[in-house]
Amino acid sequence: MIVVAGEALIDLVPQGRGALAALRPALGGGPYNTAVALGRLGSPAAFCSRVSRDAFGEALLDRLRETGVDVAPVQRGTEPTTLAVATVDAAGSAAYSFYVDGTADRLFTLPAALPAGTRAVSFGTCSLVLEPGASAYEGLLRETASRGVFTALDPNIRAGLIPDADAYRARFGSWLPSVSLLKLSEEDAAWLGGTPREWLAAGPAAVVVTRGGDGLTAFTRDGGEYAVPGERVEVVDTIGAGDTVNAALLHGLAARDALGPGGLDDLGSDGWTALLRFAARAAAVTCSRAGAEPPYAHEVAV
Repeated sequence: MIVVAGEALIDLVPQGRGALAALRPALGGGPYNTAVALGRLGSPAAFCSRVSRDAFGEALLDRLRETGVDVAPVQRGTEPTTLAVATVDAAGSAAYSFYVDGTADRLFTLPAALPAGTRAVSFGTCSLVLEPGASAYEGLLRETASRGVFTALDPNIRAGLIPDADAYRARFGSWLPSVSLLKLSEEDAAWLGGTPREWLAAGPAAVVVTRGGDGLTAFTRDGGEYAVPGERVEVVDTIGAGDTVNAALLHGLAARDALGPGGLDDLGSDGWTALLRFAARAAAVTCSRAGAEPPYAHEVAV
């Protein structure tokens, strides 16, 4: 079982150019997209979050159930669902503005337990910024790591939600001793102001940096560096591409039985290269269609 912990929200995606273009609601949120992608790839997965009881919240849970994701760990609330308004540029890259005040997901509380058989827990995005839920997710990260469970972190920086950049950077650094795998985009890396080698020294066994169409690079604590190019595809938009990479990495590691202690250290050049190519292929499928629509297993089969 791979558990994904974090927010679920509604993306309002423009259907044309300009500030007044019609908006189409789409199910989203970085952790939510990762959970859906894991389900579609065939990994046993569960979602740990707090979701509204409104119509959007019901739609979010329905899709998880349809994908085979266990929603038993999801907390519920009467507050509204968070909204993210997307703006897509000419290259298909998305930027977001958020409506988060008083919404259900930010009131997440630390769960008493995770599902039996949990092998890994993935964290990231808005859920680690918006209080009071951010402190609960942070507590879950630290508690999970203290029990030797594999942890993955994708900070997926949304600068508009971070009131104090320096305080967030310090907090990010405090998470690293509890992280097994750090994945982030090169834009996130530039905003955070560190380097993969610096982050590795703080705790993670591996750091994966995504470079959009230019591919992915993995850095390991034994000095390894493994890179693959991106898969060429006609890009519709990039919504959910990074989340698909998260899921593909976790799915591939589980398939290689590499989620246990020392598992990342044992992959070697061939293992890392195959894993990164799989992630690049999965992300390319997501980029080839509108919104966060990650691939099913048969679409990325070798």
